[in-house]
Amino acid sequence: MAFLSVIRRWHFRDGFSIREISRRTGLSRNTIRKYLRSDTVEPKFKVPERPSKIDPFAEKLSGWLKAESRKQRRTVKQIHADLVSLGFEGSYGRVAVFARRWKEDLQRQQNTTGRGVFVPLAFEPGEAFQFDWSEDWALIGGERVKLQAAHTKLCYSRAFVVRAYLLQTHEMLFDAHNHAFRVLGGVPRRGIYDNMRTAVDKVGRGKARQVNARFSAMASHFVFEPEFCNPAAGWEKGLVEKNVQDARHRLFQPIPHANSLEELNLWLEQRCQSLWEETSHGVEPGTIADAWRVETQFLMAVPRPFDGFVEHTKRVSPTCLIHLERNRYSVPASFANRPVSVRVYPDRIVVVAEGQTICEHLRIIDRHHGIGHTVYDWRHYLAVLQRKPGALRNGAPFADMPDGFRQLQSHLLSKPGGDREMVDILALVLHHDEQAVLAAVEMALQAGVPTKTHILNLLHRLVDGKSTAIAPVEAPQALVLGKEPQANVERYDTLRGDKEVRHAS
Repeated sequence: MAFLSVIRRWHFRDGFSIREISRRTGLSRNTIRKYLRSDTVEPKFKVPERPSKIDPFAEKLSGWLKAESRKQRRTVKQIHADLVSLGFEGSYGRVAVFARRWKEDLQRQQNTTGRGVFVPLAFEPGEAFQFDWSEDWALIGGERVKLQAAHTKLCYSRAFVVRAYLLQTHEMLFDAHNHAFRVLGGVPRRGIYDNMRTAVDKVGRGKARQVNARFSAMASHFVFEPEFCNPAAGWEKGLVEKNVQDARHRLFQPIPHANSLEELNLWLEQRCQSLWEETSHGVEPGTIADAWRVETQFLMAVPRPFDGFVEHTKRVSPTCLIHLERNRYSVPASFANRPVSVRVYPDRIVVVAEGQTICEHLRIIDRHHGIGHTVYDWRHYLAVLQRKPGALRNGAPFADMPDGFRQLQSHLLSKPGGDREMVDILALVLHHDEQAVLAAVEMALQAGVPTKTHILNLLHRLVDGKSTAIAPVEAPQALVLGKEPQANVERYDTLRGDKEVRHAS
C-alpha cells in the first residue's frame, strides 16, 4: 500500500514520467500504467485456490455440525480431536475457521443475522439471582441416564450452582433452591425465572402471573421476590442462559461417570466451586470467587431448609399398599382401606395419618419401565400374621426378612405349630429393638436350640444387660458318702412299744 502511494505521488504530484518511475522501481511500464489507470489506492492480488488439509474432511465435518443438536453439540476443540483420530493433520485454527464460516452460511440461509438488539444489564451485589433448567446426560451406575439440571446463578458475582435430578417437578425445584442457597451462602432479594409450569399456573397480560401456591410458599420462606420473564424472551435472564451453555461444555462433556445420583451431585457442587476460582469475572476485577466473596456480605442469611414436599391423598388397598407413579409402597396394616396423606420428596416418600408419620420409603423413579415396582416392609404385616399365621409361608413381604429370621423360619415351619411359634417370635419386633431380637435368634441358631422359649430367655438377658453365656458347672465323676448307712430291722420293733399289737387276720 505504501509503495503504490509513492508511485502515485511521483506521477501526479512530482510529474515523473512512466519511464522514469519504471527505472526507479524496477517495475515494467505496463504494470505502472495499470496501477495508475485503475485509480486504486490498495493493490489487489488474485489469490490462487490451493488445496487445504481439511478438504477431504469437509463433508464429514459439515455433517457433524448439522446433525448434532444444540444441547449436545461438541466444542470445536472436541471436533478437532475427533478429526485427528480420523487422520486429519491440520491445526485447530483451520477447523475453527471452517466451523465459523459454516455457521455464518447457516445464519445467512435462515435469515437470522441481526435478529435483535439488546441492552446490557448491571446488578448490585445481593440484588438478584437467575434460575433455569436444562437437559443433559450422565453415566450413573454404568447406565446412560437423561438428567434435568437445575442452574442457579447470582447476577452480580456470577457464582453458579448446578444440581442434577431425574424430573422437573415441584419437589425437585424446592430441593434445588435449598442446596443452591446453601452453597451460595445466602439469599438475594429477587429471583428471575421463566414461566415454568412448576412456578406459574397461568400467564396473564404483561407481567400478570398466577403463581403456584407451593412456589409462593417457598419464596415467602426464603424471603425473596420472584419475577418472571416475558413469554419466549429467554434473553431477559441471559446470565443463566449463558451458564447453561458453558456448564454443558465444562461439566457434561465428556459425559461424567458416577455410581449414584448423590455422588454425581457432590462432584457437580465441588466442580462448580473450583470453576469460581478458575474463571475470570469479566467485569469486576479478579475471578468469580473474588466477586462472590464481596457479594456474600449483601446476601440474607440462609434460613432452615424449606420443607419442599408435594402432598397427595391416597387410599390404602386391602393388601396394605398405596400407588404412586406406577409403583406400590406398603403401609402398616392398621391403616388398610383408609385414606392417608403421601408427602413426596425428591428421594423419599413419607406417609402421614392422624397427624403423625406412620412410615417412610425410598422413592423409586423409573421412567423407562411401565410395569412398576412394589416396595414391601415386612414389619407392616405383622398385625395380619397374628390372625393369619399361615400367610407366613408364601407371603411376598416376608421374602425380604433378614437372614437370621429366614433361617429360623425354615427350621420352625417344618414342625407342627411352627408357623404360630414363628409369628410370636416376629411379633417381638413390635415391642423390642429389632437388632436385639435378631441377635437373640442368631445366638439360638448357633447354640442349636432355635425355640421360642430359648429365644425369649436370650432376648431378656440382652435387654437386661446380663451375660448370655452359661457358666460351666464342675461336678465330680462319682459321689461318695462320708458315713455308710447300716441295715437294722430291729428298729421297726421299737415302733411297737410295750403293748401287743393285734393285726387283722
